[in-house]
Amino acid sequence: MRRAIAVICLVAGVSAAAQKPKQITSRGGFTLPPPPVAAVQPVKDTYKVAGGADVTVTDNYRYLEESQGLETRAFLREQNEYTQQYLNHLQDLPAIRQSMGELLKVDQMGMPIQRGDQYFFMHRKAEENQGSIYMRTGLHGSDVKLVDGPGLSMDGNTSVSLYGLSEDGSLLVYGVRVGGADEGEVHFYDVAQRKDLAEVLPRARYYGVSLAPENKGVFYSQFTPHVGSKVFYHAFGTPSSQDKLLLGGEYKGEALGEIDGIGVSVSENGHWLLFNIGRGVPAKREDVLLLDLRKGLDSPIVPLVYGIDSRFSVLNAGDDFLVDTDWKAPLHRVLKAEPGQDPETWATIIPEGKDVIENVQVVGGKLFVLRLHDVLGDLRSYTLEGKETGRIDFPGVGSGSGLAGREHSNDAFYSFQSIITPPTIYHYNVKTGKSETFYTQPSPFKSEDYELKEVFYTSKDGTRVPMFIAGRKGLKRDGSERLLMTGYGGFSVAMQPVWNPEFAWWMQQGGWFALPDLRGGNEYGEAWHKAAMFEHKQNVFDDWYAAAEYLIAQKYTTPDHFAIRGRSNGGLLMGASMTQRPDLFAAIWCGYPLLDMLRYQRFLMGRTWTTEYGSAEDPTQFSYIAKYSPYQNIKPGTKYPAIMFFTGDGDTRVDPMNARKMTPAMQAASSSGRPILLHYSLKGGHSAGVSQNQLVEDYADEMAFLWTETK
Repeated sequence: MRRAIAVICLVAGVSAAAQKPKQITSRGGFTLPPPPVAAVQPVKDTYKVAGGADVTVTDNYRYLEESQGLETRAFLREQNEYTQQYLNHLQDLPAIRQSMGELLKVDQMGMPIQRGDQYFFMHRKAEENQGSIYMRTGLHGSDVKLVDGPGLSMDGNTSVSLYGLSEDGSLLVYGVRVGGADEGEVHFYDVAQRKDLAEVLPRARYYGVSLAPENKGVFYSQFTPHVGSKVFYHAFGTPSSQDKLLLGGEYKGEALGEIDGIGVSVSENGHWLLFNIGRGVPAKREDVLLLDLRKGLDSPIVPLVYGIDSRFSVLNAGDDFLVDTDWKAPLHRVLKAEPGQDPETWATIIPEGKDVIENVQVVGGKLFVLRLHDVLGDLRSYTLEGKETGRIDFPGVGSGSGLAGREHSNDAFYSFQSIITPPTIYHYNVKTGKSETFYTQPSPFKSEDYELKEVFYTSKDGTRVPMFIAGRKGLKRDGSERLLMTGYGGFSVAMQPVWNPEFAWWMQQGGWFALPDLRGGNEYGEAWHKAAMFEHKQNVFDDWYAAAEYLIAQKYTTPDHFAIRGRSNGGLLMGASMTQRPDLFAAIWCGYPLLDMLRYQRFLMGRTWTTEYGSAEDPTQFSYIAKYSPYQNIKPGTKYPAIMFFTGDGDTRVDPMNARKMTPAMQAASSSGRPILLHYSLKGGHSAGVSQNQLVEDYADEMAFLWTETK
């Protein structure tokens, strides 16, 4: 018997003209005409629901999924022109761009990589649009530019990344990426000759690139949509068509598909090629495979650990294998892995403790373990047998990194930064245990004038959640000040209190800044992550609203002065905020967002995220996704906050169709008369890589919008 068809909500299903106010009013004291009217072209989809009737959903803007369609490009031109009208009214925008440039256009350096007495690092000078790759002989020697980043393009939107070095430091591997796309080329540079090799790995998405011993070739993992990852060996001087396939398609009769990302690396001693297979994003299971390079590339690939539904990250101490794992230890532990032996027999080197392990490294013959204690870093050293030998103290409340260095070198590096402190890189001597400043990023921001603290609040279900709050010393708490809050809550990403020029600008103007550590991250291990996956995703949103209510109750701000921003999975958080609790916020910046959660898995990398969200194509998962999916939960006639959607053609990770469709739906539905804008870039994308000039403009547009609409 055929099941009945039920109808849930219509996306902007009422007449756009009937819902649109006669004019739009900005809190900047100016008005705009109504936004452009996008055509409504309904498309109906029917979804299966476990244990219930089929459900029909109407999508009024399906045609905007076609990125290069004529209607889509016309829509984008109109929306960008409308957004520019808004920006043209912001008299303070030139001054904001200038002050944002002062914060962004400063000298910046990346973490050094040591080879002998030479140190290689990324460095961008204040006046440059992109960073370059440099080398320094000795810790305090002169810097020599090897790869010129700014010289790669006229518009400054082509960037380089330092991927790695040969063991002797003679050969350098770097990536070249255009705009903010995830894909890039891989290049090779002869350090002694100061020139590029002819070898280039073509533009693609790479999950690992590692030079072979004796610099004879390179191992790489390349991702292909709908296919997945495959690992190859390329011998220098041979055509890429002859590259040898080492792993891909299947292993031990089990398929390796699109959600099975394969990382590849060579052990420091050059003996082992290590494959790490992450099942899903983030991985719910990680398999580790080994190939003994001393026996040749045709020797068998054997498992170190395989088929256990937990995460395993491997590191070498000579030919010994250590693994950082959450197997039977949600907060992680470190085991000594024995190839060919049952993991149940592996010795525990670092047992699970009360704080989650965030990072483990072998440096200078010691083991360095970074834990998160209520999100703040705790970095300690151990012998390779697990005996604690010391601790590196970070200088205050903030984000300290793990230790970076070589297995047999006493030279190592770590960094520290905070919401009110630009990054500093420290050189650490493993033998003496002493630290010295290697590099401090300059900034016009006067950290001593600001304060940062960590508080804890209670979420809807009673969960204790940490939050960082920063602002100028002596700033009033009577509800009259603006406050900017950002968050993420997903993919096991811990949101640590790091430096960001945008947030620094906000505080310079006299606003508060807040960062709650929502469930879904790794702040308290896998249990904290799982508490916001699949049917529990609403916990993220409830944690977020509870943070806002705490800040309002404590008189940091009021809804009229409350701005929020988030991107990617944080953009989904923004979408839920505007559709579930529009009463809490005055202005929302929603960047590179996931918004149509019924269809996200059909586009770009979305299929690989079904291990985090689920898929509406699964009858058992449709119901809970449909309840929170922002695009399907827009309610006509609602007084929505001021909103700026921000994305662009260069986003090859989260399809821009999400923002393209959500914009006209919100514009048609809102009865508040507040501006709802689409800021659509033709160059920018999800990843870093656009020019500093472009970043200054983008950041200034974002902050100017949020500051103006929270008056």
